[in-house]
Amino acid sequence: MPPAPSSPPAAVPDRLLALADRCVQCGLCLPACPTYGLGQTEAESPRGRIALARAWALGTIEPTVTADGHLDHCLGCRNCEAVCPAGVQYGELLVEARAHQRTRRGAGWKQALVEWLSGQPRWLDATFGLYRRLFPVLPRGWRRLPRPLAYRMPSPLGSCMTTLPESVALFIGCIARPYEPALREAVIRLCNAAGVRVEFPAGQTCCGALHAHAGNTEGGQRLAATNRAAFSGCSTVLTLASGCHEAVGTALSGTAATADALAFLHQRAENLHFGARRERIALHLPCTQRNVAKSVPALRALLARVPGLDIVELTAGYGCCGAAGTQMLHDATRAAAFRQPLVEQFERSGATRLLSANIGCRLHLANATPAPVQHPLEFLAACLDRAASTPPKLIA
Repeated sequence: MPPAPSSPPAAVPDRLLALADRCVQCGLCLPACPTYGLGQTEAESPRGRIALARAWALGTIEPTVTADGHLDHCLGCRNCEAVCPAGVQYGELLVEARAHQRTRRGAGWKQALVEWLSGQPRWLDATFGLYRRLFPVLPRGWRRLPRPLAYRMPSPLGSCMTTLPESVALFIGCIARPYEPALREAVIRLCNAAGVRVEFPAGQTCCGALHAHAGNTEGGQRLAATNRAAFSGCSTVLTLASGCHEAVGTALSGTAATADALAFLHQRAENLHFGARRERIALHLPCTQRNVAKSVPALRALLARVPGLDIVELTAGYGCCGAAGTQMLHDATRAAAFRQPLVEQFERSGATRLLSANIGCRLHLANATPAPVQHPLEFLAACLDRAASTPPKLIA
């Protein structure tokens, strides 16, 4: 394979080397790595990628298309980070390595288009409105995402409840705009029942995670600045997608507290009363929820409050559904290979619906099953006992 175009770095990237040098090459990360599990090759492991990034930084080996592919394949799940005895900050290392990679080779037009579109709410709405209308006649290979619902602006319901003692702002995100109107309404109902008013600040945009994870750190920083301005004056901001949580928290650090909506509502669970639900559901726990947002205990505790609920946790496969931000769009076949064991386990389980707390995972899973795929909060809102969880009277 011919080497990819490259130029030697003017100076050794000290931050990347400092992160890489923490790795002791013990190999304990290998069993936790989805891409190593799928390919069983060292180059597709965290240890292999760290060694590769370090060698590139030092200029001891030339970049190649094949080696670039190994870095591209990383799902960014950070399962390795969770088991690393040396405390390697693999998530930060991956962003640094991809930033240097992007400086060297640039971005493909598809990635550049997705990044631009995600930061342009009006164009994003128009694009998915067109996608929704054309969906029935599109070739199957073009249907990389499920058909979105008709887009609705957030309901003013939350902001009308002026008698509630507490208020929070809700981060919407980019792809969630056309896909999560029902979830936003569900969050309003749950928060109102817990005595909390929900507001939707104007001017917010994409969290920038998909930019940073593709090496576009400058693009991610610009979006972070936009969100800081949009949420200026807010004391608490809730996130719904576990994949957005860290980027939003970093952007608003020092200006507002950022909380996973599941963890936030769990802290107020004594005000939430759920009716009995005789149903078996399947629970998918996204990598970002387990390793970054860390709201899994809160989610389990909230679901345990629903009488009669039978829960099956999906654990089959490689530890990641394969969505990985934009990877499910750019490499659909590979992404489907990670997803398939989870879908098969779901189909065998007898569950009637699938719950997942990350928008990317839900879209990826929903494209492989006709069963309902929801955020856990949308399901929990439907389980509210209306008599026991009546919110204060609306004030117009």
